[in-house]
Amino acid sequence: MNRTLTKLRKITACRLKMLLGETAGAEIAEAAVVLPLLFLLLFAIIWFARAFNIYSTITTAARQGAVFAARPSCATCAAPSGIGWNGTNLPADAAVAAVVTGVLRNSHIDPGPIQSYLPPSLQSPTLQSCPAPAPPVNCSSAPNNITVCRFVLLNPSPGSPLTQPAQCGTAVSFQYPFGSYFPFPSYPTFTLRSVIISAEGQSEVQY
Repeated sequence: MNRTLTKLRKITACRLKMLLGETAGAEIAEAAVVLPLLFLLLFAIIWFARAFNIYSTITTAARQGAVFAARPSCATCAAPSGIGWNGTNLPADAAVAAVVTGVLRNSHIDPGPIQSYLPPSLQSPTLQSCPAPAPPVNCSSAPNNITVCRFVLLNPSPGSPLTQPAQCGTAVSFQYPFGSYFPFPSYPTFTLRSVIISAEGQSEVQY
């Protein structure tokens, strides 16, 4: 009787070990499948959140740069020689670029990778000058590859003067590349293809 009980105990113990081993193996296999997918999902969420943050910041920077470029320092006086843009009382290109890069730095974004960009709305033959007596449209490359276009007709197809008058303004545009490194030490130079994010800001000139 005792021998029979001993054999039953050994058989039961062996089956329990086998069952526990199979369960542990299944759990390891499930973890091996789920964890990479979970990691990829978290990586994608972080990547898209960062890309959206950069897009929002550079759009704000371009808009603030356009607003600053469209506001003369003094509406009734001439700017000191060498300070205003082309001898006018409008801010110089370097000052406009400083406003744009200042917004980026405040959001901890390096302005170094900025690339020049001229959107289709500011390219010929779409680009139109403001009505006389405004000067002809002028697009120039400011420091840090920032494009500043002045005296641009912001609404190329205005209606009658009573319904939709022509809007003369300034446009600031640039591009910013965004890419991410995979955090694997064995692949230190493997990167995602950079995403080029474009930014354009417009503002009506205030005299």
